Amino acid sequence: MRAVVLHRFGPPENLRFETVPDPVPGNGQVRIEVKAAGVHQIETAMRQGLAIGPPLPELPAVFGGEVAGVVESVGPDVDVAWVGVEVVTAHSTPGGYAERTVADVSSLHRIPAGLDHGAAVAMVVTGATAVGLLDIVALTRDDVVLVTSAAGGVGGLVLQFARHLGATVVGAAGGPAKTAAVRELGADLAVDYNRPDWPDTVRTALGGRRVTAVVDGVEGEKGRAAFGLLAEGGRYVSIGASSREEFRPDEEELKDRKVSFTDALALLLEGQDAPTDEARALTAAAEGIMVPSVQSFLLSQAAAAHAALETRATTGKVVLIPDTD
Repeated sequence: MRAVVLHRFGPPENLRFETVPDPVPGNGQVRIEVKAAGVHQIETAMRQGLAIGPPLPELPAVFGGEVAGVVESVGPDVDVAWVGVEVVTAHSTPGGYAERTVADVSSLHRIPAGLDHGAAVAMVVTGATAVGLLDIVALTRDDVVLVTSAAGGVGGLVLQFARHLGATVVGAAGGPAKTAAVRELGADLAVDYNRPDWPDTVRTALGGRRVTAVVDGVEGEKGRAAFGLLAEGGRYVSIGASSREEFRPDEEELKDRKVSFTDALALLLEGQDAPTDEARALTAAAEGIMVPSVQSFLLSQAAAAHAALETRATTGKVVLIPDTD
C-alpha cells in the first residue's frame, strides 16, 4: 500500500509518499480501507520534532490517528460481520496517513446515515473536542460569545452550536476569505482579527452589550485583545494556541474584573470521556446541529496540507483522501 512516512524531523517536505507493507490486524483488531484521514495542527509541530504535546514518535513514523473508511478484514476473535461496515475511529495504528490502517474493534463507531467520510473523521476528534469544551463553557441563549479562530475546525463547530442555542455570536478569523466563511456559518458578527481595530469594531457593533464568554483558540496578542472585550463577571476559555504564543490573564486582573479563566484542553486531557463525546459529536453532525467544514487534500499532498496548516491558510478540518490512480 501507499502511505506518508516521516523519516527525519523537519519541514513539510520531509513527509514522503511511498510504498510500505500492508498492516495486519491482530487480536481484537480490524483492517480499514481508509477513505479519509484527519490532520492536526499538533502533528505539524511533531513533524518538526517539537516536544510541545504528545511524545514524539520513533522514526520512521506514519501520522494520523483518526480515520474513516470501510472494514476490509478482521483479526482473530473479531466478528466477520464487521467486514464491509462503514466506520470511523480516533485510534488507528500505526497511522491514518495511509491507504490502509488497523484499529481495535472496541474503538470503532459506525458512521451515522447521511454522514460522509470527511465529516465523520472531522467529528470523531475535532467534534468530540468541541462537544467536551462546550460542556465546560456552559453557554446559554443569553450569552454574547466571542469565538476566535472561528473558521477553524473546533471554532466553527462551537460557533454553530452557540447559534443553535440562540446566543449572540461574534466570530473572529484572519483575512477576508475566512471572515466570509465565518459569516456563512451564521455568526451575528464576523470580524477580521488581522485588522488592528477589530476590538473597536466588536464594541461598536454590540452597542451597549458586552461579551460574556470568550472561546479562544489563538491566544497570543489576539487572545489578549479578546480577553479585553470581556464584561465584568465574564469567562475566558482557552481551547488552544494556534499562534504558538501563550496568553495567560493576570491573576489580579481576573480578580478585579471577576472574570474566570479556564484551560479547557487541559481539563479535557485530564478527564474527558472520549468514546461518549465521540458518539455525541457524530450524532450532532448527523442531526445537522454541528456540520463540520472540511478542506481536503490528496494523501500524496500531505506535505502541502501541513504547509497550509502552518501558515493558517486552511478553513475547517483538514482531511487527507486517498489518491485514485
